[in-house]
Amino acid sequence: MLRTIESKFLIGFLLIFFLSFLVLNQTVKKVIWSNNENIVTSDLIELKKNSLVYMNQAFLINHYKNDELYFGDMSSDIVENLSHSTGNNVGVYTLDGKLLTSSNETVFSKGSEDDLKHAINGKDAYHITYDQHQADVFYSFPVVIDGTKVGILRFSKNFDLLYKQSGEVLNIIFNTALIIFLIAFLFSYILSRHITIPIVKLSKASSKVKKGNLDVDIQSHRHDEIGQLTTDFNDMIKRIKDQISTIENDRDRLKVLNEQEKRFFDHMTHELKTPLTSIQGYAEIIKHKGEKDPVFFQKGMNHIVSESRRLHNLVIKLLEVSRETPSDLKFQKLNAGTILKDVCESMNFRAERYKKKIIFDIEDELYVYGERNRLRQLFINLLDNAIKYSLPTSEIIIRGNIVNQTYILFLFQNPSDPLENSEKKTSDPSLEQHNIEKGSRGLGLDIAKTIVDEHKGSFEISFEYPKTIVKVKLPYIEVETYR
Repeated sequence: MLRTIESKFLIGFLLIFFLSFLVLNQTVKKVIWSNNENIVTSDLIELKKNSLVYMNQAFLINHYKNDELYFGDMSSDIVENLSHSTGNNVGVYTLDGKLLTSSNETVFSKGSEDDLKHAINGKDAYHITYDQHQADVFYSFPVVIDGTKVGILRFSKNFDLLYKQSGEVLNIIFNTALIIFLIAFLFSYILSRHITIPIVKLSKASSKVKKGNLDVDIQSHRHDEIGQLTTDFNDMIKRIKDQISTIENDRDRLKVLNEQEKRFFDHMTHELKTPLTSIQGYAEIIKHKGEKDPVFFQKGMNHIVSESRRLHNLVIKLLEVSRETPSDLKFQKLNAGTILKDVCESMNFRAERYKKKIIFDIEDELYVYGERNRLRQLFINLLDNAIKYSLPTSEIIIRGNIVNQTYILFLFQNPSDPLENSEKKTSDPSLEQHNIEKGSRGLGLDIAKTIVDEHKGSFEISFEYPKTIVKVKLPYIEVETYR
């Protein structure tokens, strides 16, 4: 592409200089030829003036009458005297254009007679003939004595020197202009190269960056806009490297945190399993022996109560560690629809592993007042449950829309087996109400219910054959009225 830019510069300069050269050459040529015509016209006017003075004097001195007969009688004298005095070939014609006599019949017998035809009609006229760098002017005009036309004089005047000088001047101007334009074109080409070479370097560096190679550093000592562009490009690459380094550090730190979290939950699982095993063991023995052994019964009940309290405290600590309190949350205006779309796209990979599909239809500008991470956790939990507990190869439908400009309704719908004990259950999806396995769907729905309550919304789960439907309602914030 940059070669194309350089070619465009080259072609553009060629066109500009070529057209400018042609225009200049034609303009100078036109000016010189126009000036030559003015010189020729001026000379011919002076020639006519002198000739008429001679004719009037000749008629006056010889007392000729002013008619054609006497003009014809003195034609030889006219030719001889005017040819001698002007240094030009002279021809004398009758009023109808018939040649009476001339200083050189060969000259007046060749070429065009347009000037003579105009003179027959009573007008002055001339025309120029060119032959192998020679320029001859034929000039004709009627002779008028005392207001009466008596004949026509025709001159052949040579202007070779004038047009030869004009040609030399044109050649000098042409060659000078050509040299100037060639130098200007060469300078323009060098200037264009000076501009395009850094752009070529930037293009190659950009291609490397696009392929993932960030080890580029363009050296530039220019202090113009291209130099500033190069500096900005190097700064951009440096910032990208810094961002990548930051991301890698965050990734490593997140990996460490995940490992710590895993160790923490492994520890907590062990801590929870120990009292549960103990409680289960004592409960089974008490069930078997009953109250036959009062001492053991009392000891077992005390142990069950003690372990139950310890288990309760562990659960409370676990919940406190695993989530922020509402007072710690920083609420702000958020587009919940955008968050949900992002979650749907992210979770779609998980759904595909189970050969399931997420289909979502979410309106734009679903603004709520909330905390981004908590809303994201809400949608992840609900989608995760929908993926886990939907029927094989099913489609999970997600919708989000504004209802009556008062609240936003998020609908999660997936084909599933019916919820136990009830056709429809609402408001509080507790573990016991739905008889769901501990630590799975019940815990996820409990967390979801807590997040919805934090955002002053409502939560509802129901089963309408053959699908489970979860509805989340959050207060809607109008964009134009929000402050």
